[in-house]
Amino acid sequence: MDPAPRHPALQVSRLHAYYGESHILQGVDLEVDSGEAVSLIGRNGAGKTTTIASIAGFLRPRGGSVRVHGADLTGAPPHRVARAGVALVPQGRRIFGDLSVGENLAVAARPVMDGWDEPRVLELFPSLARRRAARGDQLSGGEQQMLAIARALMRNPTVLLLDEPSEGLAPKLVEQVGEILTKVRATGLALLLVEQNLGLATRVGQRVLVMNKGTIVFAGTPAALAMDRDVEARYLGV
Repeated sequence: MDPAPRHPALQVSRLHAYYGESHILQGVDLEVDSGEAVSLIGRNGAGKTTTIASIAGFLRPRGGSVRVHGADLTGAPPHRVARAGVALVPQGRRIFGDLSVGENLAVAARPVMDGWDEPRVLELFPSLARRRAARGDQLSGGEQQMLAIARALMRNPTVLLLDEPSEGLAPKLVEQVGEILTKVRATGLALLLVEQNLGLATRVGQRVLVMNKGTIVFAGTPAALAMDRDVEARYLGV
């Protein structure tokens, strides 16, 4: 008897996406396995956020496919993508400013047996535990970013998309975010991290994809990227 086929947690194949008549994504391929973190990096306008939008259901691709654990979700609306196990930490955090930390978490909760719940999430984010009653708009930028990640975990996803989680954060907070994402990865989640911060991207991601003008121009380990000075200079401005 043949073994059951192995499906990556997230598989994007030959993805093409447009804004109006602008052809943004031009045949993007990427895979993320359970328990793996993949970082997608590149300059502004390379197509990174468009990739996230196409996976999450905010933008309907015009070609190619998006699969989660083998299920075809190409062009599916965001609620269907979320139900399939995908959670997004959006750029700009977008927490509910008029709700407390506890209420922000409760709104997102999707309980599963032995999964992420409020006590487990607050153990990962002790600074949020201390501010559980504070409103979202009373938190610092770093605390808001932690809350955005914590809220996504409350969905108990199998695939976690993160769009620029280091944006606007001080270096020490970026380091904290990196530590937390490494711990989250170890729980078996698949992480796709879109980042401009090369240090964070290479610390969290076991594989790195470099994007330029809507295509993947490099795929490899952080160590391989560090040795490829030409890619760093041409596409990342390092």
